[in-house]
Amino acid sequence: MVGEIKIENVHKEFVNPDGSKIVALNDVNLTVKPGSFISLIGPSGCGKTTLLRAIAGLNVADSGAVYLDGEKVVKPGVDRGYAFQQANLFPWLNIKNNIAFGLKARGVYKQQKEEVDSFIETVGLKGFEHSYPHQVSGGMCQRAALARALVGHPKVLLLDEPLGALDAFTRMNMQDMILDLWEKHNMTMIMVTHDVDEAIYMSDQVVVMSARPAKVEKVIDIEISRPRNRGQDIFMNYRREILEILNFAGNIPAPDYYL
Repeated sequence: MVGEIKIENVHKEFVNPDGSKIVALNDVNLTVKPGSFISLIGPSGCGKTTLLRAIAGLNVADSGAVYLDGEKVVKPGVDRGYAFQQANLFPWLNIKNNIAFGLKARGVYKQQKEEVDSFIETVGLKGFEHSYPHQVSGGMCQRAALARALVGHPKVLLLDEPLGALDAFTRMNMQDMILDLWEKHNMTMIMVTHDVDEAIYMSDQVVVMSARPAKVEKVIDIEISRPRNRGQDIFMNYRREILEILNFAGNIPAPDYYL
């Protein structure tokens, strides 16, 4: 398992119904080291999700290319897992069968069914595997979605605001759980978030993107040892730097969940 991603001059446009064009990505370049945790942050609608979908192979760039371990990405693959802001579990399947869905679709469930049980325990859902999505909390559904994305052992896990719909307490617990999974499974993780503090708390690097059409404004190395404390001066310095790049300095109140 390696998981090095290279994004070279990726340009993506969308066409409106009236024929006008929206430039979502403007010749984006980025290299993601294997095994690293990267956050993409920027203004709403700037193209963060479009870039993530390009890495996933769900959106093909109009020009430029995305490479995973030297191979050009042209379509989705089992080497990339994807978790969305909404858990998107199938309501007619219980938690275990939701997690196993991808393995069954690929015809490999019998060989890997023990992996499903292992991930159920890893994400703290043991005892709830036969429950249905409407019978458990939003945080538990999101844990199931993460397990579903991870059970195939992808090289890269792509996270599109996976914690955005959760309350602050559940969100902080999930941040730590994702970091534990990342360290345990030694994979590359790329997360889209609007939360500056979340990005600093979780990431090796924070990629700050400009307003649409998106380009990379700056890649910031977060040189804070783990586990991190949101109240540290260095943490606040990184926060200030990112907000200044986004031209939001002084306009966003500090969150009330500092530890």
